[in-house]
Amino acid sequence: MSEPSEWLIYRGIGEPHDEVAQLPPPPPWRDFAGASGGADGAESADRRLGIPGRIADEHRPGAEELEMINAALYLRRPLLVTGDPGAGKSTLAHSVARELEFGKVLRWPVVSRTTLLGGLYHYDAIARLQDVQIASHAAAGGGAGADSAQSVGSYIRLGPLGTALLPSDRPRVLLIDELDKSDIDLPNDLLNVLEEGEFAIPELERIADRLPDGEADVLDHDGNKVRIKGGRVQCRAFPFVVLTSNGERDFPAPLMRRCIHLELGRPDHKRLAAFVKAHLGEEAARSSEDLITLFLERSRSELLATDQLLNAIYLTQAAAPTGRDRLADLLIQRLDRPR
Repeated sequence: MSEPSEWLIYRGIGEPHDEVAQLPPPPPWRDFAGASGGADGAESADRRLGIPGRIADEHRPGAEELEMINAALYLRRPLLVTGDPGAGKSTLAHSVARELEFGKVLRWPVVSRTTLLGGLYHYDAIARLQDVQIASHAAAGGGAGADSAQSVGSYIRLGPLGTALLPSDRPRVLLIDELDKSDIDLPNDLLNVLEEGEFAIPELERIADRLPDGEADVLDHDGNKVRIKGGRVQCRAFPFVVLTSNGERDFPAPLMRRCIHLELGRPDHKRLAAFVKAHLGEEAARSSEDLITLFLERSRSELLATDQLLNAIYLTQAAAPTGRDRLADLLIQRLDRPR
């Protein structure tokens, strides 16, 4: 391209046009086409891992990484993974799920308002009250009778942690993402559930003797109906739990002793090149050697994320060569810069 502005779709000219149709396909890690399908979570994994199979061909985890992952698998203990943003912490969960065929990763993103109960299940008491009132009015008018205990399960949906603890022959992968963003209580609140592998649903426990065989159907996190007996959920195969942290806070000792701890360091040139190749192909990796080298040099003194490198390589392929370096600098900005 001869003109630096030739790649621009929005030009700020104030005149409507339809050039959005000229946008190229989205980056592979931002392609959501058909993402709602595929119960095995293949689309989500591909966004994390790159072109199917390529990440496995191009990169092998280091010896320590492999040992800690397998230690967590053998010991049925959560794996606490710490590292800088973009180091591959979340990708690790998807990689294990794909290779061991554990199905779709159950992702529980943590924020300051996240609670243990929210990860286990949600009971929609307001919706049930509304339905009871509607049924009562209908009964008064000669319609169907009021709501019964058997319908309580219709208002319960398991969260990602609750779904991971459902009894099954093969474990699920649970990604508890950015635990260091939680409030001070959540790490301690997790202790008992992660140690015992079970939890109770009081709304079902109270009426278990009025349910057929003490069982009720609820929805799991994937939207499937599952049967709960006696109002309790107890795992049979403990899930592969990955807790990620950017290292922004310390966790209580009781949680640390229940986890296998893996710290991911900064990726080297070989790993970054494999990362780029997995997502964008061999030609992109070869033509972007200078950007990878520059990224590595800057990451020694600046906090950068590999996502920034991917964004820069993808976008500079579409931009004019004369503006390539400037555009890359705009996209790869230090994350720890003063505000």
